[in-house]
Amino acid sequence: MDHLASFGSDPFDKPPCRGCSSRLLEPYIKCAECGPPPLLLCLQCFTRGFEYKKHQSDHKYEIMTSDFPVLEPGWTAQEEMALLEAVMDCGFGNWSDVAYQMRTRSKEECESHYMKNFINNPLFSSTLLSLRQMEEARTADTAIPFRPSDDPPRPTFDSLLSRDMAGYMPARADFMEEFDNYAEWDLKDIDFVDDDSDILHALKIAVVDIYHSRLKERQRRKKIIRDHGLINLRKFQMLERRYPKEVQDLYDVMRRFARVVGPLEHDKFIESHARKVYERMKRVREDERRKRTMLCDVLQYIQDGRACQQWLHKQAAIDAGISPAVTSISSSGNRRSAPPLNLTGLPGTDKLNEKEKELCQVVRLVPGAYLEYKQALLNECRRQGGLRLAQARALIKIDVNKTRKIYDFLIKEGYINKA
Repeated sequence: MDHLASFGSDPFDKPPCRGCSSRLLEPYIKCAECGPPPLLLCLQCFTRGFEYKKHQSDHKYEIMTSDFPVLEPGWTAQEEMALLEAVMDCGFGNWSDVAYQMRTRSKEECESHYMKNFINNPLFSSTLLSLRQMEEARTADTAIPFRPSDDPPRPTFDSLLSRDMAGYMPARADFMEEFDNYAEWDLKDIDFVDDDSDILHALKIAVVDIYHSRLKERQRRKKIIRDHGLINLRKFQMLERRYPKEVQDLYDVMRRFARVVGPLEHDKFIESHARKVYERMKRVREDERRKRTMLCDVLQYIQDGRACQQWLHKQAAIDAGISPAVTSISSSGNRRSAPPLNLTGLPGTDKLNEKEKELCQVVRLVPGAYLEYKQALLNECRRQGGLRLAQARALIKIDVNKTRKIYDFLIKEGYINKA
């Protein structure tokens, strides 16, 4: 039997019998295999073999009762609960009414038992105090430390990214300053009184209506920002840069219509146009590749040894599926290289591992910019299933040599895959 399961619970708070919906009286049956919520049955429904949904009559069960001593022999748990409820209802010291409500004990028995076990018992009082302290500690409001993150955007309050995000507060999903932030000032002095004239009353109503329209405009702008993902402006700009120049120009033109067609339809339109541009660029690249195989072009490059090397580099890039870039072979090999960048104190350095720190020092790239470029390349690689160097250069508008080093590093470390 599960003696302690019902101790400390109000019998009127227990759910009714699942079979007949009557109030449960002890002892009653609890299914040990069903729940939560627990399936409780009275003895009559249990003996009839009541079954309900997944509950079967051959399930394991527990007999729920409080007919057992707790604090001292002769007083059952049910009587202990009845005594506490009677003291709570009738008041401490009103032992005559307490005994009348209990009906099983005299007022002397009620008084002596209560004083002995609940007032003069130091062990029980200390136990109650410790339980109360544990409950208060468990339910106490504790401060949750703020940890900055990039995605989802959780910038520090005084950072540049926080200013770019217009004071966006992630925990509240709201902004530090609202659009039309002083709209409430027009209402602060309005007071409707009975002796207002009809014109003055209508004027106040009009001011309230205007305020409602300004609130609607505020919510409309928030909805556009939320639906189109415009909270993190830097991330949004990085997504735009991954498109070719033609698509970026179209993006600028179509941005004003995005609020009308919706975010999904707008993105589908841009992606469809970008696909057409990619296909056209692929055809142009194939045409250039076929032209390079003509004998006259080959003979022209053979006449100059340096031009021949450039032609070989272009052919290797075309075979790898990369748009050819003009490379010049320098005749002077004694060019002085720039010293490594000192990363001490730069924001974002703690987010880099040792290899990434070495890359940023050699390439002379600040950690914050490197993390943005890395995330943009990871997103594009995940979206395309692979990434080419030409796509990386179109996405990151920096020096092509730095882009190549970042691209090779991410390939070597396994962050991205080559298409």
